[in-house]
Amino acid sequence: MTVEKMRDFYQAEPFRPFIIHLADGRAIPVVHREFIAAAPSGRTLAIYQPDDTFNLVDLLLVTDVEVKPAANGSRKRRKT
Repeated sequence: MTVEKMRDFYQAEPFRPFIIHLADGRAIPVVHREFIAAAPSGRTLAIYQPDDTFNLVDLLLVTDVEVKPAANGSRKRRKT
């Protein structure tokens, strides 16, 4: 995966959560654009999770990026 292509995913407007699939079979969710940071070279990413854990990812090991479906903004209301 190229640096430019990955930037397209995390700088998209509006942002849509996505999952990065790696060559070793791992799948790493990116839940918000503020949870991803790129090294100055752009080849390595730090991807943080809501529980403060993180993964370091070499872009050469990314095999696929799965974009989650966009939320339609409507919610079902419960009848009371």
